[in-house]
Amino acid sequence: MSTVTGNGKAIPFLDLVTPHVEMERELTEVFQRALRTAGFIGGAMVEDFEKAFAAFCGASHSVAVSSGTDALRFAIIAAGIQPGDVIVTVPHTFIATTEAISQAGAHPEFVDVDERTYNMSPERLQEYLEKQCTTDPAGKLVSRRSGRRVGGIIPVHLYGQMADMDAILALGEKYGLIVIEDACQAHGAEYFSRKNDCWKKAGTMGRAAAFSFYPGKNLGACGEAGAVTTNDAKLAEKVKILRDHGQAHKYYHDMEGYNGRLDAIQAGLLSVKLPHLAKWNAARRERAGEYNRLLEGVESSVVRPHEPSWSRAVYHLYVIRTHDRNGMINRLKEAGIATGIHYPIPLHMQKAYDYLNYRQGDFPVSEKVASEIVSLPMFPTLQAEQQVRVVQEILRCLSVEMAR
Repeated sequence: MSTVTGNGKAIPFLDLVTPHVEMERELTEVFQRALRTAGFIGGAMVEDFEKAFAAFCGASHSVAVSSGTDALRFAIIAAGIQPGDVIVTVPHTFIATTEAISQAGAHPEFVDVDERTYNMSPERLQEYLEKQCTTDPAGKLVSRRSGRRVGGIIPVHLYGQMADMDAILALGEKYGLIVIEDACQAHGAEYFSRKNDCWKKAGTMGRAAAFSFYPGKNLGACGEAGAVTTNDAKLAEKVKILRDHGQAHKYYHDMEGYNGRLDAIQAGLLSVKLPHLAKWNAARRERAGEYNRLLEGVESSVVRPHEPSWSRAVYHLYVIRTHDRNGMINRLKEAGIATGIHYPIPLHMQKAYDYLNYRQGDFPVSEKVASEIVSLPMFPTLQAEQQVRVVQEILRCLSVEMAR
């Protein structure tokens, strides 16, 4: 929580208290139900949530797991990507994307993002596939960089907005690559598929998708939680086996698996919250629209989020860009307004990925964006007067900067 030195109360970056207080009775009943039935792992509460979340997304199957990272890792393995294969993703994302790739035995390589949407650039992906890859004698695509076969693509639906999936899927189909959506920030986000002439929700377009229910997400648990969605029944069944020590039946292990099950209590809590998600997403879109209106006229100093005509974003984060990021963050902090940076260092420049041998300058858009982004307060109960205060402080900061 911010400390206020100016007028008005502190404005938090997000509010996790209000919705839980409003639903306290229903949430508490979930815990009581678990106590009275001793249903802590698996069971009806998990199965009920899986069915409800699959229906919400418009997917045939949903498999609940212990985190978004596990969801992506299990989806990669279950989709059939082989150990050592390259998976192409973006450097402008949280490290869980590439952790899942590496921990599944695959190898991450990057393409740059679109400067307006901050999601995977189909143009850069096409350039990578055409110019940075070749084919082996078996006709499989091979990365010139690593000498490894390319097996898949993971676009990240960052900040609550879907990547341009028609273009990405077309490239995946052309080169025989598995596309898995990282939808960990995109619960309920929609994409208008020109190919199918209809709107599709995140989690229904790739071979599979991963969701996180970390507490701060649009749909958040009261702890760690995640899910895989897919329209592939065999893939869903394999994820179920992977999450439970590789066993389809107790003590009969078809493979080595993981301890990646979702606690029944967390599933029950998510079931209570899920019916409110559409309303919360609508409120986030309204708050984003208000920020956009308040920030009109300062486009030369503040870059607002860009939402293409084919997108219905759910604004997990409201991210702007400005040249004097530190000055703006400090100004807002002094006024009692909390902010965030998502994410300050692109993955190709992280120490953890020194072994990939990328250099500064390899992904100029991601590097530029990472040096300018600021995440403003965004949550469904954010008040219009709070937004006015946030933008007033931003405008004061810009005035000081221009006066220098």
